[in-house]
Amino acid sequence: MEDDPYIVFGLNPVLEKLKASPTDVREILIGKGSERPNLRSVEAIARQLGLRVTYVESGLLDRLANRQRHQGVVAKVRGFSYSNFSDLLQHLSDSPNSQWILLLDGLTDPRNFGAVLRTAEAVGIQHVLIPKDRSVGLSPIVVKASAGAVHHLKIYKVTNLRRAIAALKERGLWIVGLHARAEENLYCRDFPDRLGIVLGSEGSGIRPLIQRECDFLVGIPMLGKIGSLNVAVAGAVFLYELLRRQVRIDNGEGKR
Repeated sequence: MEDDPYIVFGLNPVLEKLKASPTDVREILIGKGSERPNLRSVEAIARQLGLRVTYVESGLLDRLANRQRHQGVVAKVRGFSYSNFSDLLQHLSDSPNSQWILLLDGLTDPRNFGAVLRTAEAVGIQHVLIPKDRSVGLSPIVVKASAGAVHHLKIYKVTNLRRAIAALKERGLWIVGLHARAEENLYCRDFPDRLGIVLGSEGSGIRPLIQRECDFLVGIPMLGKIGSLNVAVAGAVFLYELLRRQVRIDNGEGKR
């Protein structure tokens, strides 16, 4: 757990924080002179929750947000918390239901990380694993890029991703890696209900030792001259293909 104070900036990230865990919020700072209706909504919600709201000069918000686009609002909040991986393993042991778990092997760009988290939350994923080393962690920029989705996810930082994958397999999950040079097309493969989904780093993709731990590797077909997609875009394509299939099953259309 990381308990150092930090800030959340931007309308959606602050609103999602107020919805998901208002007890973590210490103070809301709003820029003086702003007439945005959404800022009035943030203020109203914060005051209903009994939180302190302070109007400050825009320059202070600029400094707190490290010159990032803050949209006139910053929240001072309790420090980032990572969930306990052992709790996830217990949850998987207790629940035989279908599960999708996202594993990120070495993402280093906070905006890519945030974008991936935003998509993951949108398709119903609740659990995300990242390695402790050589990987971007939670930060205000990640929170902003996720549009606050990070507040609705459980994120686990593991010392050894390979061992974590082995533990997930022991609890009945299959592991699929999205790989640009995979021989198999993701649209031609059926996927188990209990699935760990591995996305690799921005430059080199999934490391070879993690590839070897995957039960199968799939790629996204590319018809143009560009040979690969940004990891956030590729992850979105894959995750929404999984959701599309799940929606078809839920609507009684059967498996593909």
